[in-house]
Amino acid sequence: MNARLIPIPKIAMQSIAGGLLLMAFFTVMWSGIASASLQNTERIIDLLLFWGGAIIFVAYAIYFFRSAKQFQTAITEAEKQEGKKMGTAYGIIFGLEGTLIPIAAFICVKSGYPQLVLPAIALVVGLHFYPMARIFRRTLDYYLASWATLIAIGAIVLTLKHVQLIVPVQAILGVGMAIATSIYGINMIKIGREYLAT
Repeated sequence: MNARLIPIPKIAMQSIAGGLLLMAFFTVMWSGIASASLQNTERIIDLLLFWGGAIIFVAYAIYFFRSAKQFQTAITEAEKQEGKKMGTAYGIIFGLEGTLIPIAAFICVKSGYPQLVLPAIALVVGLHFYPMARIFRRTLDYYLASWATLIAIGAIVLTLKHVQLIVPVQAILGVGMAIATSIYGINMIKIGREYLAT
């Protein structure tokens, strides 16, 4: 099958597919954290909703990877430079996130608050969306950053104050973060489908 020469580089489609695999992984991870604190019907709903969504993300990722061959491989020099800048900025943010997560976990444990490890990780993840919004010029990232950050701060405050809720704080944290990664994945599917419709 001959490639269609359209103004979308193949790497753009492959990046979306790769991003969907990441969102599937993180959705399952946060959902699993939530389900560990849920029981019976709530746990089943959590697993069906988010793990089902993750399966859809993986299916779309495979579909997008296969569809990428329809797109042009060649990119202009300007696109190359832009991609390089974005890749470097993304690498720096990802590296900082990977460094801050173990530091935050270490501080929580050494301070005698091991129960704050997960909310602290969620806070780092939430904050990392802000520079990502600027790098990739996506307004959605600002909303997700605010959502995830508020969920994380809320979990930290509730945990420190020993507030007893009907639903455990860890479950709220896990579901809240899984919602963020799910919305991100859904948006990636939307963009990928728009590319294919070009």
